[in-house]
Amino acid sequence: MIPTDLIKGSLKTIVLKLLKENGRMYGYEITRKVEELTDGKIKLTYGALYPVLHKLESEGVLFTESENFNNRIRIYYLLTTHGHSVVAEKIKELNEFIESLQRIVDTKPGLSYA
Repeated sequence: MIPTDLIKGSLKTIVLKLLKENGRMYGYEITRKVEELTDGKIKLTYGALYPVLHKLESEGVLFTESENFNNRIRIYYLLTTHGHSVVAEKIKELNEFIESLQRIVDTKPGLSYA
């Protein structure tokens, strides 16, 4: 399993990408989808997920819809128009970060940085 401190900085992008691809989703559904897509290597906690969802909503990137499901209120999260443009930006930033990390990790043996 991947440590939560490594996931923390990517969580907004993960959520935004899933919502772009799947339309509206509720919290539990997001956690299951991440776990499924990563073969269980990334397990989101609600304590990590919901603050990100609420922050994105307060920033105008997401909005919510409530629906009664089996006599329980389910809150769905959806991208706003602004949110759709933010997704592309966040994915670009994350890809640049991953490429930079990859360059660091793939250094040639025998090189010394002392």
